[in-house]
This record gives sequence, C-alpha cells and structure tokens, in this order.
Amino acid sequence: MLKQTLQTTLQQKLSPQQIQLIRMIEDSALVMEERIKQEIEDNPALEIAEEYPQDEDGAVADPNNKDEQGYDYEDDFGLGDYKNEDDIPDYKLQLVNGNNEDKRDDSFYSTASSLYEHLLDQLHLKNIPPEMMELAEYVVGNVDQDGYLRREVEAMVDDYSFQQGVQVADADMAAAVALVQHLDPPGIGATNLQECLILQLQRKTQTDEVKIAIEVLQNCFEEFSKRHYDKVMKRLSITEETFRKAVGEIVKLNPKPGASWTDVLEENSVQVVPDFILENQDGELYLSLNNRSVPELRISRNYSDMLEEYSSNKNNQSAEMKDAVSFVKQKLDAAKWFINAVKQRQETLQRTMQAIINRQREFFLDGDETKLKPMILKNISDDTGYDISTISRVSNSKFIQTNFGVYPLKFFFSETMQNDQGEDVSTIAVKTILQECIDAEDKRKPLTDDQLTEILSKKGYPIARRTIAKYREQLGIPVSRLRKEI
Repeated sequence: MLKQTLQTTLQQKLSPQQIQLIRMIEDSALVMEERIKQEIEDNPALEIAEEYPQDEDGAVADPNNKDEQGYDYEDDFGLGDYKNEDDIPDYKLQLVNGNNEDKRDDSFYSTASSLYEHLLDQLHLKNIPPEMMELAEYVVGNVDQDGYLRREVEAMVDDYSFQQGVQVADADMAAAVALVQHLDPPGIGATNLQECLILQLQRKTQTDEVKIAIEVLQNCFEEFSKRHYDKVMKRLSITEETFRKAVGEIVKLNPKPGASWTDVLEENSVQVVPDFILENQDGELYLSLNNRSVPELRISRNYSDMLEEYSSNKNNQSAEMKDAVSFVKQKLDAAKWFINAVKQRQETLQRTMQAIINRQREFFLDGDETKLKPMILKNISDDTGYDISTISRVSNSKFIQTNFGVYPLKFFFSETMQNDQGEDVSTIAVKTILQECIDAEDKRKPLTDDQLTEILSKKGYPIARRTIAKYREQLGIPVSRLRKEI
C-alpha cells in the first residue's frame, strides 16, 4: 500500500534578475560595454541619456519619475510581478559574462596569417616539382605552434604512404624536411632545441663568433645547457673572452621560432581597460570608476507616453491592444530594472575598491610593493558587508590604473606570514625582496637557496629553504646553476 507523506523544505532560488546582476558584477569594463550595447539594441524602451529628446528649455526630461500628467507606471506594473521564472520579461536574458555557460570572445584579433599559411605561401613561391610540393606541404602540416617538427622522418613516411596510398622513400621525406627548414623564420622545422639554434646560426653571417657558437652547440650542447662553462671552454680550448662573444650570439636566438606568430595574435587579442582610476593628489587618494564605456541610461519617453495612452483607454481595449500594453509594460519594467542594476553594480565596485585602497593605502601612495599588507577576500568582505563570493566576482578580471601602472585587483590579495618581530607581512613583499636580492647578485656566483634563506633571515624574514624555493619558482626564477653567467 502506497504511503503519502508531506515534507516541508526550505530552498533558496535566485531569480533571473538576480543572476543577471551577479554576472554584471563579475563583468569587466569591456564586457560591460558590450552588455549595455546589446541591452539597448534588444530593448527599445532603454536609451542613452544624450540621445533623449530635450524640451523647449533644453532640459532633458527624466522618465524615471512621474511624467507631466503625474502617471507613474511602476504603480501599475512593478518588478514584483516577475518573481516567477515563467513571468520573466520578454527581453534577452543570456548576456555576456565570464562563465563557461555563456562564452563570447570580445577580443580584437589581428588579421595576420597563421604560421601554417605563412609557410605555405613561401613554398608556393618556389619552383618545386609537384611531388615534392605535396611532401613539403605535408611536413608543414606537422609543424607545431612553436615551430618544431616533433616527428621522425620514418613515422611521417609511414603515415603519408598509408594516407595517400603512395610509396615514399625516406630520402624524399628528408629532402622535404630540409626544404621546410630553409623557410622563414630561421629555425623552423627543427626536431629539437639544439637543431633549432644551429639552423638559426647557419643562416647568419659566418663570423668567428658565429662559428664558435655553432661548435659549442654541436659538440658541447649538454654542458652548455647545464651552464658548465668551464668544461666547454676547456674542451674547445677557447678563451673566456671568445666564449663570451659566442654566448652573446646564442642568447640572441629564438628558442621557439613559431611562437612569434602566436604572440602577435595574443598581443592583438588582449586589451586591458582599467575599471578603476586612482589619482594621488598631494597625498590624497581619489578613486573613480572608469565610466567612459558605461553611458547614462534613461527610459524612452516615447514608450512611457505610449503606455499612458494605452492605459487611458482600458475600457475599450481589444485583445491586440492588451497584448501591446503588456509588451510595453514589460519593456519599460525591464529597462527600469537594468538601469537600477547598472547603478547597483557601480556602487558595489566602488565600495569594494575603496575598501582595498583603505587597507593598502601605503602601497598606493608610493607604489612600493614591500609595503603591501596581507589581505584575503574575507577582510574586504568584513569591511564592506558583502559576501565573499561578491568580493571574488568584483576582483575577477578587474584592473585599476594608478600612478605606478595598471594592476589586476587579484594582485592585492596575498597570503600572510610573520617577520622576526611577530608582525604580519604580505608574501608579495617577501617575494619582492627575494627578487631584489637575485637581481643584485653576482651572476658569476649566483646565490643558492641556502644563501637566500640566510639573507632574508637577516632582513627580518625567517623563512625555510623550501619556502624560498617555492617563492622562487612562483617568480619564474631558475635555480642558481641556471642563473650563472660568464
């Protein structure tokens, strides 16, 4: 026999408007600009203030309040009518945000050709027999984004023969590889770093320094890569001065010749627009939002007049007229909500950034990273009264322009540690001191992690050697052996 039970549960459900507001807070300045443009395009009841018609005195009427006849459409149709998901206004809710569920690329891409196209263009300018051209094109197709050909000739011969049904000799495929290696940029089509560097040197004018550099890479590559310079000079019987000049030629080479095309595309696709602007005027910090991409929005007077006209004829409305009234009300209500959401986003961003400035005031005064204080999301959450998730969204993909450069907001959040006086200091400050020590070291005898540990301990930062190694790796600094120079 079936039993019927009644259970009461408490659930928290976000409305579509709340979800939109959360996404707007997370949006960067560029994404927010696109969001506003899209909303204006989708909702005819929303207008930019500068586009709003002026009255006879040149003043812009404010449709957010009651109109000249005293009608206030909010009394008749409020946001409370849209609490249910089924009653959402008829306007686009899927807006641009940084989540995976709604991706959109707002970057500006270069029209430069890809590396593959660049290599093919060079091949097609050469007088090559059709059979060799096909092999060379196949080889180009196997070149990776760094410019390397990481496949053996025998493997490419087997694959090509199977795909095309044509038997190809190893010598012919090797000739096609050599043909590709003569294309630009120099070093393209190499199978490893050693070959890549040698190919580049062979394309240079063969001076004494270049010849020695080629000899170093051909005969002493392992010792050279491990910075065992004394062994290299002894093996080749060359002086330190001669070796230094040869190394000067090697360090000019590009270890990833194909990456230059990727770098160009990435440089042209990334555009950082600061969300905040901080000015230091005689020791006083003035924070402002970068609102050049966020215009002042107003509700269309034409739509509010249209709603008034429809509402004045309630008794004589046909079914079509009622549908029109409902449509206009939805658009007006959606526009009103969007304007308030933009204002709420600006207030949230301003309040959060001001709290960060208050905690990191010493840094913002002179830009000294050693003065950064330890700060986590909960600190700002306590200062502002916002939830930690809101602080996280504000700091995500946001930037602030200062007198010392543009910084991501995440830069100001760091872990904490204690110095020898028991004071809390930011790990960023410790990393800055570590970087300064390594920059000032004698490159002939780089500082080991043990020596760095001792130096920082004398400066008042008792840190374990493994912590020094971790910070060094986070800064992208190699071990002392690899930092050695002659």
